[in-house]
Amino acid sequence: MKNYILTSIVLFGLSVAPRPCSAQDVEEQSTMDTIYANDQKNVALFFPEPIRQGITGSDNFVFTYNREKQQYFGLLQAKPGKESNLLVINQNGSIFSYIVRYRDQLSKLNYFIPKASSIGNEKPIIADSLDVPLPKSQVGNRRDYYQKICSYLVDRTQRIGRIKKRNEGIVLSLENIVFDTEELYFVIQIDNRSSLDYDLNFLDLSVQTRKKGKRKSLQSLYQKPLYTYNRPSKIAKNETIRMVYVLPKFSISDDRRALLQLNEKNGERNLKLKISHRYINNPN
Repeated sequence: MKNYILTSIVLFGLSVAPRPCSAQDVEEQSTMDTIYANDQKNVALFFPEPIRQGITGSDNFVFTYNREKQQYFGLLQAKPGKESNLLVINQNGSIFSYIVRYRDQLSKLNYFIPKASSIGNEKPIIADSLDVPLPKSQVGNRRDYYQKICSYLVDRTQRIGRIKKRNEGIVLSLENIVFDTEELYFVIQIDNRSSLDYDLNFLDLSVQTRKKGKRKSLQSLYQKPLYTYNRPSKIAKNETIRMVYVLPKFSISDDRRALLQLNEKNGERNLKLKISHRYINNPN
């Protein structure tokens, strides 16, 4: 699961074009309602169009696919736990949705998904446009696009890892990094467990590079967000807030790292959160 979907679900809802269903279509759809996986084998899902976005609803299920070069298949693995769901959007906007469950013994390792099992499309489809990819310009205003993705992300419990820093009752954590087409979405949480309000001066993300030579030093390059969501000016005592920074897609080498800096206005409760290149280069 190396990308982000449901963006289109949240954005536009499902637009299902009526179509006649044969008995074979119904049988194929019913057999694909639930997909079983475990942590010992890869379950391969082959779609009729290249996968653009895909995500599971729970951390104990992982759906991986090629984010850089769109391909027709993805791999599903699972750890023991409650059932969840898998949502996939193809390059042409077709939406596929399944229940996913853990099972020790698997009777099926390969699923070939027919077009007929699509539950709809992210945009209304006219008869002649089923196989035409939808350009991003048709999604609408970019700020609206970012806003609706961010709104969904702040409510998710998915985490990329335990990345947090504490200082005098203030906890700064990076909850998730999500990749969607051309952007990275950084889901950031600030938890004020102190007895005083926290006035936010700035919260900046930069990339640090180690300079070579006898006198080692770090050079920082500020990364300006394309869009910020739910960024507060104050975090009240005993309050937790989640925000999202949207940045152009980037990757970093193993001798570099990202740095998230939280600075208090007229105060000294400042934090620096180091983010390894592994998290930047392997977003959800």
